[in-house]
Amino acid sequence: MADKRGKAGEAPAAQGVPFEQALNELEDVVKQMESAELPLEKALALFERGVELSESCRKQLSEAETRVEILMKKGETVEASPFDIAEE
Repeated sequence: MADKRGKAGEAPAAQGVPFEQALNELEDVVKQMESAELPLEKALALFERGVELSESCRKQLSEAETRVEILMKKGETVEASPFDIAEE
């Protein structure tokens, strides 16, 4: 079975990580970068991981938005409308 890790010690690729897990890990990355004086290599590795996680979250949100628009489809046109909790 193939390991999702790249080079030794690297975190698995952000692709395929559930949104909530990616968001939690991204928050941890930000906390680590804000809370300590890190060696340059560690800071760069954390930054790179943060970019991967951010892109993964952005992509998943975009896909979710597309799915919602499809579900909100009216007739032959798609009308995007904001989700309003008060309407429930």
